[in-house]
Amino acid sequence: MSVLDNFEQWKDFLAERLQQAQQQGLSQQVISDVAYQIGDYLAEQVDPKNPEERLLADLWSVADEQEQHAIANMMVKLVQRES
Repeated sequence: MSVLDNFEQWKDFLAERLQQAQQQGLSQQVISDVAYQIGDYLAEQVDPKNPEERLLADLWSVADEQEQHAIANMMVKLVQRES
């Protein structure tokens, strides 16, 4: 089972990677840029596996680049808050 199959597992996975990035001293800007790159990759290469991912994919597809950065930043904040 992939972490993409379950949204809670996906958030847990992101939270772990975020914590590792922070422990390695990556700046918030670098983390934000990586989150955007991941979002862009997922939107172009991965079919959504659950309703939450479908919603994010739909939002990503109608957003301009600035809004996509905002979505990526909100995902980072979401997993920071929950971890």
